[in-house]
Amino acid sequence: MVGIPGASAAVPSFPDNLVVFPERDFITVEGYQQHVGKTALIEVNRPGVGVVGSAESVVAAGDPAFEINHPGGVCWGAGTGLNVTPDIQTGDVVTIKFGGENAGDTRVQDARVNATPTQNGTTVVVTGHIGDGVNPEQVEQRIVEPAFKDTGVGRRDVRAVPGPLTPDEGYSSSLEINEADNTFKATYVFDEQAAADIAANAGSGVRMMSWEVQDADANRQGLTIREYGEVGGPGMGGCPAGPHDSGPVGPTGAVATKVGNDLKLAWTPAKAIPGTPAIEGYRVHAVEAPSANGERVEVGKRIDNPAATGTTISGLDFSKQYTVQIVSVSDSGETFPAVNVPLEAADTTKPTVSANTTETTFKTPTEITLTASEPGADIYYTTDGTPVFSSADVMTENVIHYTGPITIDKSMTLTFAAIDLAGNRSAQTVVEYIVTNDPVPAAPTFTGTPEVATGSVKLAWNAPDAGGAGLTVDEYSVQAFKDGVATGSPVTSTTTSATVTGLQGDTSYQFTVKARNVNGYGAESAKTDPIFVPGDIVAKAGPDQTVNRATTATTVTLDGTGSTTANATYKWEQVLKNTTDPDKVTLNGADTLKPTFSLPLYKYPMTNDPLTFRLTVTVGDVVRTDEVKVTPVPDRITVVRAQWKARDFRIEGTSTTVGGTVTIHAGGPTGPVIGTATVTAAAAPETGGVWNVRLRNNAAGNNPGTIWVESTVGGTVGPFTVTNG
Repeated sequence: MVGIPGASAAVPSFPDNLVVFPERDFITVEGYQQHVGKTALIEVNRPGVGVVGSAESVVAAGDPAFEINHPGGVCWGAGTGLNVTPDIQTGDVVTIKFGGENAGDTRVQDARVNATPTQNGTTVVVTGHIGDGVNPEQVEQRIVEPAFKDTGVGRRDVRAVPGPLTPDEGYSSSLEINEADNTFKATYVFDEQAAADIAANAGSGVRMMSWEVQDADANRQGLTIREYGEVGGPGMGGCPAGPHDSGPVGPTGAVATKVGNDLKLAWTPAKAIPGTPAIEGYRVHAVEAPSANGERVEVGKRIDNPAATGTTISGLDFSKQYTVQIVSVSDSGETFPAVNVPLEAADTTKPTVSANTTETTFKTPTEITLTASEPGADIYYTTDGTPVFSSADVMTENVIHYTGPITIDKSMTLTFAAIDLAGNRSAQTVVEYIVTNDPVPAAPTFTGTPEVATGSVKLAWNAPDAGGAGLTVDEYSVQAFKDGVATGSPVTSTTTSATVTGLQGDTSYQFTVKARNVNGYGAESAKTDPIFVPGDIVAKAGPDQTVNRATTATTVTLDGTGSTTANATYKWEQVLKNTTDPDKVTLNGADTLKPTFSLPLYKYPMTNDPLTFRLTVTVGDVVRTDEVKVTPVPDRITVVRAQWKARDFRIEGTSTTVGGTVTIHAGGPTGPVIGTATVTAAAAPETGGVWNVRLRNNAAGNNPGTIWVESTVGGTVGPFTVTNG
């Protein structure tokens, strides 16, 4: 399994929690009792896509606080208008907010049963997949079936957790995880045949559970429960339909205008709700008013271009009344109800066309954007100096239909004009653009770690090539982006760093920088990775630390002094790998800004893995968290000799730390202890320490084959082969 990433930025802390059932698109919100009576917003965010589902609900007293897409809960789209049930997928991030403030989120985990259980007598085996990024210590396979209550199990479910076959009431279970091929196997051995039969036929009661964080009390936070056999999509009828069962949204801003015997329509193309099928085009129709014989003429068109902005319907009799409608078309059907298109009076007003800039001379290539004054108007242009329309109001041969920005990469004459739905033509505009193509600086590259504070970010970058000999960079311009869109005015600097202020708290931003010389600005840099800007209430657990293990227990101090202090309470806790984490320590002053703990002398099964601590800062109803890692640094030990012969066994080695104690085990770290030794200073000119153990006569015993050595200062080495002689 490829590395385990950190948990989501704000996984809720107990008793608050978010529980996601992806196959049923069902979410349970637990806790949040400090928000009883307040409206919560749940959003499902898909990386690279955006919000694919949302709903609002009032937090109720008790547990659960509320549910979405489950009997008794609210439907997706409640209070938000995003009326589609998302097809929740691996990697989606579920967020809960109050008043726009993020109060917790969880990423949907990729651990699932992928086959029907197999049965051999009283043994039932469940297999499945565990994706990269799932912590193999934070999973549980479970079979839920109320019929278990009538067997020796005596409760509604059986469970398998990582580890060997372990007995429980009415059964034994084990959970093996193969990280090499991302699979797991849960084995159940039941005391009764009836219980085994129930387990093998439990259907959607077979599930896999995985969670992002497990706290010191073994609470499972940010929990994903995947139910085998449940069909993906909406879990309760009409609440509302899923993304593949909902008709597409319709186009907006639609208008229709009579032009002679034709009806010209214009609209703004529809944008599919994220997660729903792509819009393939539109269907437009005009229907006569009801007649006495109950029959009406309907005339229309099917447009197979989702980017289309208009069409013309011919053959209508305008002595009659028509209702005009338009719908979007996708794999999930058509817009319902259809969009009614208002008919406008005959239009005799000529449109106008404007460019996005009045400048005409540029030192580098640029883009010109044209905009018509009327929706649905078509813009045409030429770049060779010829007119759009001849003197007879006929389009000339070199006319180009405008569909997007025009690149001006050399000097040229741009002529443009527009025709609206009614056929009215604008005046022709002629602009001479001059591009000097003077050299400008290359794009800078960001360097170092951004310095983040409340409402601000300080950034640094490398100075780029100024553009050529004799040129210098005169200024830099830094632009902030929120949700991919530029926000705020650029910040300028004459040095290779700048601080962007006035940023919204509790929000992620990206930034670009560009350099200017006498000829103008060069290209922008690539965007930074998202940078989270804290708000007025801040939790700062301090910088990560490395702590050298010593020959005695070492006191380590955590530092949360960068956190909010006014009216704040604090809670520090260690984020454990599991309930039996051998690296668990005791925090002193866990409700202060600077708690301490004692890093003990090393003894297997301890590890030198980083210790993670979470600081929770609470001010009223607002909760903020931050984490810090403390990494123990062990000594380095070696074995330089391990030699056995009858009645004489010699083991010698080195250590980088004098004063520690080494313990020699036969075979491996859990093998019998052969002996111990204190590390003493090496004889000059050597540095560091040396140690040795010599066993004589009966104490030498037999050759153990291999040895394993551990130091109280954290170093380990082995298995090391013992030679004869």
